[in-house]
Amino acid sequence: MKIKVKRSHLQNSDDIWNAILSVYGEYDFPTKDEKLNDFFILFNYFCEIESGGHECLFNWFSKDIEEMGIQTYLNRLTKMLRKVGAPEYAKIEMNYLEELWRLFLAVESSGSEESHSENLVAEFYMLIEKADGEYRNLGDKLSERLSIYATAIYTEVLEIVE
Repeated sequence: MKIKVKRSHLQNSDDIWNAILSVYGEYDFPTKDEKLNDFFILFNYFCEIESGGHECLFNWFSKDIEEMGIQTYLNRLTKMLRKVGAPEYAKIEMNYLEELWRLFLAVESSGSEESHSENLVAEFYMLIEKADGEYRNLGDKLSERLSIYATAIYTEVLEIVE
């Protein structure tokens, strides 16, 4: 089900971008609409990475990633990143996401008293820093591309009402 937004609240591209960002959180993921699911995966990725990096993404979306499988999630995410003209972000995720996920799960399941756990945690955070650093080095490119994409598809994900 699409989220309703008044046409009067969508006067320019900034309004559309803000509406998209504010309503994406109202979707119950997953929906029966695969296009909305892909939209959600992309915008969730952006919001979580922007707020706290890959660790934040895993902390808040791990249940959903686990349910769909890391490979399916990675494929859908990178497909959407390429679709919005952000192949450099897709490359970062192709390089790091599966290994980060493996380490995240290993850290989550390891006992904190084990010396092996300390090594896992160190390896996890070292790789997180590397992936997050590459993401940050790209600046605001993803935000700009998502804003353009949101302006192009907003009628597909929002129900515009008078």
